[in-house]
Amino acid sequence: MKKLKNLIYLLIVFLFISSCSSDDETLPAPLGEYENGILITNEGPFQNGTGTITYISENYETIEQQIFNQVNSSDLGNIVQSIGFSDDIAFIVVNNSNKIEVVNRYSFESLGSITEGLMNPRYFTSTGINGYVTNWGDPLVDTDDYIAVIDLLSNTVTSTIPVAFGPEKLILMNDVLYVAHQGGYGQNNILSVIDTSNNTLASTIEVGDVPNSMVALNNDLWVLCGGNPEYTGNETNGKLVKIDVSDNSVVQVFDFLTTDHPKHLSVDLSHLIYNLNGAVFSKDAADDSLPQESVISGSYYAMTAKEGKLYATDAGDFASNGALKIFDLSTNSEILSVQTGIIPGGVYFND
Repeated sequence: MKKLKNLIYLLIVFLFISSCSSDDETLPAPLGEYENGILITNEGPFQNGTGTITYISENYETIEQQIFNQVNSSDLGNIVQSIGFSDDIAFIVVNNSNKIEVVNRYSFESLGSITEGLMNPRYFTSTGINGYVTNWGDPLVDTDDYIAVIDLLSNTVTSTIPVAFGPEKLILMNDVLYVAHQGGYGQNNILSVIDTSNNTLASTIEVGDVPNSMVALNNDLWVLCGGNPEYTGNETNGKLVKIDVSDNSVVQVFDFLTTDHPKHLSVDLSHLIYNLNGAVFSKDAADDSLPQESVISGSYYAMTAKEGKLYATDAGDFASNGALKIFDLSTNSEILSVQTGIIPGGVYFND
């Protein structure tokens, strides 16, 4: 009996060791040093110097500045406008330099540059083998703006889609591309609807003046419009517009006061979050009115929400390093403030 117990004990130990060994062997290798963290695009000094990218680890314990320069021993250029992703590739849009730097999103090793076919590029998104980039063209000309279509297999611009002036942020829903025309140096009031099956302009949707941000929630597209600013001599109120993307109809419009110019629409679960008059507001999408009370104080240069947290950037004096402030949306309290580069203009999650 004693020998039998010993054999059973040895068998259990063997199975445990084998199981641990098997688990160790199947653990995925890290994809790169910058996997599972936050990337901040820093525009950098206007007209001179270079923009940069700050990396913040998921647990906030590791902070690295200028990671593109560190990895590739070269500068990004002026101005770092935004980042877009396609699988394990990141596309860094550098506005004044008229180029896109292509890197492995996890290691940040350079995979090349796209320098042909771009003119004042702004924002990037992708679906399938195509990338799409908004371009202002000459910002003083209203008739040369376009969407550049990029073949992601060769990283070359293969065609362009002419659109109205001032295309900015873009979002994909059900393989349809919606482009907000904020207006560039002027003001516009439409969305372009791009059919990605044939890369043509299908239609436009009139919203409020200066649509500056968009989010998808269920089967609806929410568009935040800032309204024309006072300096234009034709100040108009901001609007929050709800669009049913099944037929692209405007189904609901919330009007702000004439002097209210909201910005930075984001979404957390069922709540729409935006910045207005030096404060952050949170609106349940089901509510029939705009909120009157703010939840967080502060005016931010960029802002986005994810999994119960708000990530907001402070550009400070626009000449020295800025900061990323992280808030817990369950308590509306600040968790952490992290130094970034100069003019932190975008927050992206590298997961």
